[in-house]
Amino acid sequence: MKLLRRTSAEFIGTFWLVFGGCGSAVLAATFPEVGIGFLGVSAAFGLTVLTMAYGIGHISGCHLNPAVTVGLFSGGRFPARDVLPYVVAQVVGAFCAAIVLYVIASGKTGADVLAGGLASNGFAEHSPGGYSMASGFLIETLLTFFFVLVILGSTDRRAPAGFAPIAIGLALTLIHLISIPVTNTSVNPARSTGPALVVGGWAIQQLWLFWLAPLLGGALGGLAYRILAEEELPKPAITGEVKPSV
Repeated sequence: MKLLRRTSAEFIGTFWLVFGGCGSAVLAATFPEVGIGFLGVSAAFGLTVLTMAYGIGHISGCHLNPAVTVGLFSGGRFPARDVLPYVVAQVVGAFCAAIVLYVIASGKTGADVLAGGLASNGFAEHSPGGYSMASGFLIETLLTFFFVLVILGSTDRRAPAGFAPIAIGLALTLIHLISIPVTNTSVNPARSTGPALVVGGWAIQQLWLFWLAPLLGGALGGLAYRILAEEELPKPAITGEVKPSV
């Protein structure tokens, strides 16, 4: 399939992930009296990936995440020539979603959307729970590692067919349940970049961590699965080998 079609699908899918996931955090998480809270936001992120996996998985593979693209490359599942176009499409999709979300959120009377961070990721004073930079780096690396491991495992040709989107969506939900208090959960450089470019200031200053840690975790996850899942090839027959009698 042509690269333009695949990157267009990645743009749309990443837009949906950021708009749905970050939108739930900005618009619904603390809505007066009936806010969806951490559980609802976690579910929203998982649902965006699950729905898009069924919607565009057959077109682009539904990466929606530079760390996943890098992880699939390091796992031997994705060509190097397509990594950059995918990453660009994902970042642009995330940025467009953040702009649309900002416009919608700004429509509320008295709203100061930028002061709320637009669901940007952060550490130290910008961590929801006040967690340090070291804690943020470690959890982002570790969780992205396992996320890529789940993606590669569930999409392996030896895995049960048709269930990969469910496993991947649930994995992302679990990841958010664990780490929203620490970094507001990234495991996705594009998801972090979209809101950060709109918010500016501290969000851009801390953005480096949400590129470095997920990319590292994704690359390690891809390599780990490649080693774990490598199939043993049958031993070649040896010329002149004497076969045992039956």
